[in-house]
Amino acid sequence: MEETSVTVTGYDIAAPTWGNQGDITHLHTNLGDLTCLFRQAPGAEAVVLWTGSLSGEDQALRVSPISRSVSNDLVQDGIASLMLRYRHTHELGPCIRDTQAAVAFLEGLGFRRIALVGHSFSGAVVISVAPLSQAIVAVITLASQTYGTNTAAHVSPRPLLLVHGLNDQRLNPYCSEQIYSWARQPKELVLLEGASHRLWERKDNLLPLLRRWLVDKLQPGALGAMRKADPVAE
Repeated sequence: MEETSVTVTGYDIAAPTWGNQGDITHLHTNLGDLTCLFRQAPGAEAVVLWTGSLSGEDQALRVSPISRSVSNDLVQDGIASLMLRYRHTHELGPCIRDTQAAVAFLEGLGFRRIALVGHSFSGAVVISVAPLSQAIVAVITLASQTYGTNTAAHVSPRPLLLVHGLNDQRLNPYCSEQIYSWARQPKELVLLEGASHRLWERKDNLLPLLRRWLVDKLQPGALGAMRKADPVAE
């Protein structure tokens, strides 16, 4: 039977004893349990949801290097991060619902400014989920695929940042260029010379870019001011 909607029925937050400096968090949903790594920041009112950035099992859980590095810095900026592990990797529908569950969890904790970040396949996930919650105020795709992203126009008026490496051998930079053409303002496209699909070769440029952009877009009132400036954006 096709999954339709997802509801968070509860959650457990473990003690912060894991090596990645965060709380292993289990979300209980009507579609099954989700595992996340929650990096809290004292007094945080904004949070970044890094979709699909957590993988592995139990003590072998792994965090993507980009989300690990940027979330370290964001804690200093008073911004929390939640890294999400999908139940069924690379199945778009289930991964969208997993991300919806994570958004609902964060909203339940009181977060009203949420940014979504998705790498590769997850670019399609965050573009699909962005219009589904008023709490989502910004979206980043990293080396995104095009499948599942033809609704990119609906991300607006939320700002959209697309980043792609010009040496990406898995997904051609044209993918992000195509998504950019579908999207509406506000939107930005950054192409990194010498970067592969992982983008890590240009980490000295990428990591500060992501931090600055997220801090700016997660400021109180940032999206409200944008909606006021462009009332017909949606």
